[in-house]
Amino acid sequence: MGSFAQNIKQQSLALGFDKVGIVPAEALSEEGARLQEWVARGFHGQMNYMARDPQQRSDPRLLMPSAKSVVCVALNYFQPEKHSDSPDIGKISRYAWGDDYHDVLRDKLKALLVWIREQAPEVEGKICVDTSPMMDKAWAVRAGIGWLGKHTNVITKEFGSWVFLGELLLSVELDYDSMIEPDHCGKCTACIDACPTEAIIAPYQLDATRCISYGTIELREPELPEPIRSNLEGWVFGCDICQDVCPWTRFSKQSGEERFAPREGIVEPRLQELIELSQEEFSTRFRKSPIKRAKLSGLKRNAEAAMQNSPTKN
Repeated sequence: MGSFAQNIKQQSLALGFDKVGIVPAEALSEEGARLQEWVARGFHGQMNYMARDPQQRSDPRLLMPSAKSVVCVALNYFQPEKHSDSPDIGKISRYAWGDDYHDVLRDKLKALLVWIREQAPEVEGKICVDTSPMMDKAWAVRAGIGWLGKHTNVITKEFGSWVFLGELLLSVELDYDSMIEPDHCGKCTACIDACPTEAIIAPYQLDATRCISYGTIELREPELPEPIRSNLEGWVFGCDICQDVCPWTRFSKQSGEERFAPREGIVEPRLQELIELSQEEFSTRFRKSPIKRAKLSGLKRNAEAAMQNSPTKN
């Protein structure tokens, strides 16, 4: 079904996705083994969902028994605004400046599945956007969307690593992409050298328990641990350091997706203002935003730690 595969790709691009690849639904044996080893070493921290159902996570046919194909998509989210280095201003990861990417990708994948069923009503499909037990980065690499960088993010030639990933499982066999994007990191160690907490313990290996993004988003503790707390450098939700220093970011292009445009006050939030937020203000300000994942208590904890460890306090 070569023409059908091409039509699916064309429709994906028409819906706003920036890259698309199609590969057979099969077990990710090597990738799954590496994930289990990573979990066994405790690098996932409190992200217990990473340890659940390892077989299902590495084989989409256990998630959808009729799956024969995986349509892998990437959506550029880059915005050109710069983070502030002012000690009283917090830093929020670019991916959270706009609306929640889960909603944006899910809406586009739903529209794609509706279109596919209009062409072939018998086709079954399942949408996967981060919340499903799918190895998004591994599938993106298999589909030729990009390569896995030493910081463990997928890097594309066209957009650097500023892409969201998603998949659509289909119950139909298609013509598949076989060209894998080679690893273009070479001898570069910019991301490893720049990480203030040394979370990238070796090329392609991340200890999430040392990562600022993990600490400020996923960690459910009243206090941030060392070395994260003393190396925040103003980050209150996520961290873009390893992506910002990557040489491939010179190819970054502003996203054409309106829902990723920065919300008012999101690029340079005042730390004191975040600390003083009420629950009602938090819920209103960050409605349909990824930032709600940290919860009010987490965001306040992060802002207080950033303020206490700012240059003016030392």
